[in-house]
Amino acid sequence: MGVGMRDLTGQVVAITGASAGIGAASAKALVAQGAKVALGARRLDRLEAAVAESGGSAVTVEMDVRSPEDSRRLVDTAVAEFGRLDAIVANAGIGAYGGIMDLTDEKLAEMMDINVAGTVWPIRAAVPHFLEQGEGDIVIVSSVAGLRGAGDEAVYAATKFAQVGLAGGLDRELREKNIRVCTICPGGTATEFAMGAGRTPDMPGLDDMMRPENIADAIVTVLQQPKSMRTLIWSMRSIQEQD
Repeated sequence: MGVGMRDLTGQVVAITGASAGIGAASAKALVAQGAKVALGARRLDRLEAAVAESGGSAVTVEMDVRSPEDSRRLVDTAVAEFGRLDAIVANAGIGAYGGIMDLTDEKLAEMMDINVAGTVWPIRAAVPHFLEQGEGDIVIVSSVAGLRGAGDEAVYAATKFAQVGLAGGLDRELREKNIRVCTICPGGTATEFAMGAGRTPDMPGLDDMMRPENIADAIVTVLQQPKSMRTLIWSMRSIQEQD
């Protein structure tokens, strides 16, 4: 740990989309730093597997981020189990490759609801606890597509731009209340993202992408920052990834 970095031992972090990919990797990385985690996702069996792999203090909540009630239940469970909440990682999201007319109405509506509303609801559930404590961290896992757009991902990119805009507004709203807001914007990452919706396990380039553990390490670093500083946007890409 670098000079001045915070010790995360005993810190309580709630993570959405925690059953696989970046969410599961973040849970494991945070537990390795001594944190306690509340993991939320729709697939309870995968959540329980993630808890077993993390090997630390963790609690699971079967939830849908599109539900304000489920989001409050995730936060309330973390507080009930561990006594407080120090950070929320809004990680849940889905994507699909295809032009504006290539995807069904249902798929686009699901993507917009999960990626945008599913970011807002967990944050709204966490903020009252942060205000009561006088501090807290909000980390939104967005995408490089939310900074520059992407061909054949226009609606997905729009949802990611929405996350970046939400984070910018929240920083202005909450910074003076000692609540930090960071947006993580990864490029291509080898996860279940868009698998079966334009991505296949054997597609060219998958091996050249970043791993979920790379993004998890960035999330840990953001939370370890001294309270006197904040990172607004952290974007990263594989060295092999082209524009």
